[in-house]
Amino acid sequence: MQEEASYTCDSCGEEIVIPIDPSAGLSQEYVEDCPVCCRPHVIHVELNDDGSAHAWAEPE
Repeated sequence: MQEEASYTCDSCGEEIVIPIDPSAGLSQEYVEDCPVCCRPHVIHVELNDDGSAHAWAEPE
């Protein structure tokens, strides 16, 4: 099981690493501020059957 994933902040361009919580389901969505520029993003995480994860973000 993949323990972390990353996305690129569209505001500041930084790569942000986030922890993966498999207990939250296969398709996850939540709001989180970028730890670098503090702009809010909607984080999307998709977990695959093989344990891999894909994350991306959109501005809130």
